[in-house]
Amino acid sequence: MHYFQYKNDTLFCEDVPVSTVAEEVGTPFYLYSAATLTRHFAAFDLAFAGIPHLTCFAVKSCANIAILRLFANLGGGADIVSGGELFRAGAAGVDPKKIVYSGVGKTAEEIGAALKAGILMLNVESEQELAVIQKVAAGLGLKAPISFRVNPDVDPKTHAYISTGLAKNKFGIPIGEALRVYLAARELPNITIKGVSCHIGSQLTKVSPFVESLGKLKGFIAELAGQGIAITHLDLGGGLGIRYNDEEPPEPDEYARAINKELADLDCTLILEPGRVLVGNAGVLVTRVLYTKAGLKKFIIVDAGMNDLARPSLYDAFHLIQAVERHGLEREVADVVGPICETGDFLARDRPMPKVAAGDLLAVMSAGAYGFSMSSNYNSRPRVAEVLVHGEGFHLIRDRETNDILIQGEIIPEFLVS
Repeated sequence: MHYFQYKNDTLFCEDVPVSTVAEEVGTPFYLYSAATLTRHFAAFDLAFAGIPHLTCFAVKSCANIAILRLFANLGGGADIVSGGELFRAGAAGVDPKKIVYSGVGKTAEEIGAALKAGILMLNVESEQELAVIQKVAAGLGLKAPISFRVNPDVDPKTHAYISTGLAKNKFGIPIGEALRVYLAARELPNITIKGVSCHIGSQLTKVSPFVESLGKLKGFIAELAGQGIAITHLDLGGGLGIRYNDEEPPEPDEYARAINKELADLDCTLILEPGRVLVGNAGVLVTRVLYTKAGLKKFIIVDAGMNDLARPSLYDAFHLIQAVERHGLEREVADVVGPICETGDFLARDRPMPKVAAGDLLAVMSAGAYGFSMSSNYNSRPRVAEVLVHGEGFHLIRDRETNDILIQGEIIPEFLVS
């Protein structure tokens, strides 16, 4: 459930008209509901209340520090994949002992920063990375807490670009090779083995791939125990899907029941990395119609483009688009496109759309996950503002970028100066 609802044909976020926010901050902008974020975190986290667990929000899905703070205040941690995300989590006040660090390309500098911060553990993705962690930890005089990301070769049945658990994907260590790697890690003086990690993909709409992966991991953890390696943490990653259109993903309690049943005989803390399921339907992208154009087909040209929301262009992803002010039920088939100089710059194609005119506002729904966090300055467009609604009030949580920011850090060398 989310708190974007119509009242007398005006779209509200909680108790604030979306049009009121647009008048104050301009368009385009991302708009999030604090009540929805809180509700989604509670629904997910409480579903696992019966077992030791830690809910680490996937920072990559929506990285604003206000949202990270909101989840931290609810007891959540952070799943990070870069030194920048480590910095963000720290700025937001996330407890380092609730931070797990994944990602196939950690640099020595990033590893060092994570160890100095005292995070819960590094999810190691290769033997070469393990060697770098050992070297960095030795240089700092520290023990590095680690798990290995084990690739179970399970088909998550999702978009190929967001599938991460198959043998052909770049992530993790194949499960058939993992025992040898754990045994090697045990011999390293600055390594402490804490867990086993797994993440098979994003936007999963069935429980069965999670259960299949967990079954393989349980067998592997038993192998480790047979070799005298005790596992205290099992990181199952994230990936639970949401409803964008006609998907029917499992509810968190259904997901939890299946996981809890499989975990009944395991004595370890479960780590979960939800991202999209917490923030996806808690945010929208608000954009204004600039022009309409009719020819062989109808175009609605808006002030948001593929640089602001990449998912439609990147994945051909569906986002419901609604009028902020409804003026009847009349609809027309149209493309909703932005100002970017790319044919791939679209938010929707060949879809029934509300009949609109220049100046009208549209809300691109379910845009809270991988919306702003994947945005760019392509075509030298400043990135948009972010706003958080809390009850009857709203708060700017990111300023709209200015043109000066677009060239920040760029330098014209002396030989080009006349």
